[in-house]
Amino acid sequence: MNKQIFVNLPVKDLNNTINFFTQLGYTFNPQFTDEKAACMVVSDTIYFMLIVESYFQTFTNKPIADANHVTETILCLSAGSREEVDDIVQKAVAAGGSIPRAPQDHGWMYVHGFQDLDGHLWELVYMASEPGE
Repeated sequence: MNKQIFVNLPVKDLNNTINFFTQLGYTFNPQFTDEKAACMVVSDTIYFMLIVESYFQTFTNKPIADANHVTETILCLSAGSREEVDDIVQKAVAAGGSIPRAPQDHGWMYVHGFQDLDGHLWELVYMASEPGE
């Protein structure tokens, strides 16, 4: 059995967050989406639960980090090409996100990312399987 990952992220405005990620091309599983949380589908094994902060707080006794001021994590997803990396970043900016740093080109690996509406950092990485690819 393949392992699945469900990453839980607090969000301030669920509808704005759903709209943002829809513009990036992601879909949502309606079976696990309501007014408190939305299940964003990245692949058949990767899901992001985008959870309204007040509900997210019920899962922890710790304060919720404000990702606009501190980095709690960097979420990294693979991409099929450099062009796909740049395309997703451009869509994120057009949807209201921002670019926290310049792209990193290491020859065999290309990384670029965006900051979403809640300040969460997302990186997209393309790694060439063959030299010169």
